[in-house]
Amino acid sequence: MDLTRTQVAGRRRGAVARFGLIALPVAFFAAFFAYPVAAIVARGLKVDGAWRFGRIGEVLAQSDVRHVLWFTTWQALVSTALTLLIALPGAYVFARFDFRGKQVLRAAVTVPFVLPTVVVGTAFLALVGRGGLLDELWGVRLDTTVWAILLAHVFFNYAVVVRTVGGLWAQLDPRQEEAARMLGASPWKAWRQVTLPALGPAVAAAALMVFLFTFTSFGVVQILGGPTFSTLEVEIYRQTSEIFDLSTAAVLTLIQFVAVGAILALHAWTVRRRETALRLVDASVTARRPRGAGQWALLGGVLVTVVVLLLLPLAVLVQRSLDAPGFGYYRALTRADGGVFLVPPIEAIGNSLEYALAATVIAVVIGGLAAVALTRRDAGRFVRGFDALLMLPLGVSAVTVGFGFLIALDEPPLDLRSSWILVPLAQALVGVPFVVRTMLPVLRAVDARLREAASVLGASPWRVWREVDLPMVRRALLIAAGFAFAVSLGEFGATVFIARPDNPTLPVAVARLLGRPGDLNYGQAMALSTILMVVCAVALLVLERLRTADRTGEF
Repeated sequence: MDLTRTQVAGRRRGAVARFGLIALPVAFFAAFFAYPVAAIVARGLKVDGAWRFGRIGEVLAQSDVRHVLWFTTWQALVSTALTLLIALPGAYVFARFDFRGKQVLRAAVTVPFVLPTVVVGTAFLALVGRGGLLDELWGVRLDTTVWAILLAHVFFNYAVVVRTVGGLWAQLDPRQEEAARMLGASPWKAWRQVTLPALGPAVAAAALMVFLFTFTSFGVVQILGGPTFSTLEVEIYRQTSEIFDLSTAAVLTLIQFVAVGAILALHAWTVRRRETALRLVDASVTARRPRGAGQWALLGGVLVTVVVLLLLPLAVLVQRSLDAPGFGYYRALTRADGGVFLVPPIEAIGNSLEYALAATVIAVVIGGLAAVALTRRDAGRFVRGFDALLMLPLGVSAVTVGFGFLIALDEPPLDLRSSWILVPLAQALVGVPFVVRTMLPVLRAVDARLREAASVLGASPWRVWREVDLPMVRRALLIAAGFAFAVSLGEFGATVFIARPDNPTLPVAVARLLGRPGDLNYGQAMALSTILMVVCAVALLVLERLRTADRTGEF
């Protein structure tokens, strides 16, 4: 009888804990994501209190809007295909080959993914733009063509394929393919009929993630596209901040929201397929030194690709920042010009670090609570459905979120428009999905019976978490915090609206400098981008060290 009462009490505490865990994340997303987005859509589609849904048809009938939709979809499809074509050999090399410097190269490959899109665009501008390396050597400029955008997208998303596909590839038992070859199958046929079906869900998941990132591309297209090329995200920004046509911006936001929802639904389906039973082995036993001329040639080709496509743009970025003698561009960052900035641009470094640290704390708290709630066995349908909603900030227009902050959070009880916390809140929205995705696999691996035993013995939910879960997920929590810090540091789409002129962040400062003519402004943009790249790279190296010390899976 006593045991029954204890179990009943434990279930009651569990129900209260479950509600408490999910309540704060739901409130956070309702107040700082759903409400601002709904506010800007309502502002654009409501006239005198009445909804004008006919405006959707009017906007879609415009030829320039149809052109933007076509270009957004077309460039995302081509970018995804190019990324898969170039990155899949790299995924195989990192999964199956063991060679000197592999860990360092692995970290270098991942650097572009955590870089702000503004830095990516700036790096390729220094490589293929006016006065860039190609222009100086051969008189070739690509900044006025779509190729600059496509290559920049491959640069940015290369690591997504290497990590997602390579992580599974490294754990597939190679003996299955070897058995097929012993039965007479050619290497190509064995790979196509044995390995490819097992990799299919991972390849599809990686392709969908790349398509999502390129479909919603903003910073890269904003810098490299110029007036010729515009994605939905860039067009929403233009309609909102330059033309002040909130009606058209609202329609474009709804279109992007529907498209992103469909992509995320497909992604969730492929993830579920990826979790089907496979014969997996320890990744450390599948990697071996290359054998034969063909494998060494493949390794060499991947190394050349990494150097030319990934490292060269970053090296050119650094070189351009040092063009002025005596670190002239860096010294110029310490002076205020009274034009673009009210303060010296160098202050953007401190601002970005402070905002990113605050955003990281928010993202870890919100994302950690959501991850714990999602792993509870008694989680209801609402909690499980909330899992998909957590990914929406990665695909919904950050421009819409930022402008929505200005419109919606300007009166009590959420009058935050003049508060410094507005920027970290916007950045945390992007960081939360990374925290959840990093912590979920580890939390799900914890034996639920350990929690149940502690609860039956009278431990409170907080004590169960502190003594059972926390020791096992501590390293994953640090990795999640590192990812949140890196993505918060580089957030641009929303921050460009809400960062005050006297408190610019690094990405906003880079974009403002690039928007002004003159070699000095261009050089300062390169210098700030280099600083931002170094900070992100240091954060990534710390993450890689933690991940190597305790392998908990791939992102």
